[in-house]
Amino acid sequence: MTNTDTPPPAGADTAGPGDRTPDSGTTAFPNDRRKRNIPVAKDRRAINAAEKRRTSERRRLIDPTTCERDYTDDESEFMKAMDRYKRENRRPFPTWSEVLEVLYSMGYRRVAEPTALPGGKREPAAQQPQPATA
Repeated sequence: MTNTDTPPPAGADTAGPGDRTPDSGTTAFPNDRRKRNIPVAKDRRAINAAEKRRTSERRRLIDPTTCERDYTDDESEFMKAMDRYKRENRRPFPTWSEVLEVLYSMGYRRVAEPTALPGGKREPAAQQPQPATA
């Protein structure tokens, strides 16, 4: 028990829980680390990256391969179908099998012979193996 009639000894901490001590910036509980005002080391990499982002001429959050392109009706329909599939099934990255399922659901079927892939190296027609006929 504390005797309220006698003054506290010299140098004793008399601050209440909400009071601050003038020298340490802490509350009345000097061993409580959560209340201390301790300087934190700054990560220079984060500061440099933030500065570069702020001063960059590059537009952010825009896909540069698709931002200024006019899509055909078929391309727009396919993109909307894929977006709907991803949202309904919570699949941000569908597998190729799922992409094929979306194409089938749109009514696409193979009706012609395969052709060379666009944009890649093209082999001469003479070197391509011909399917065997029975």
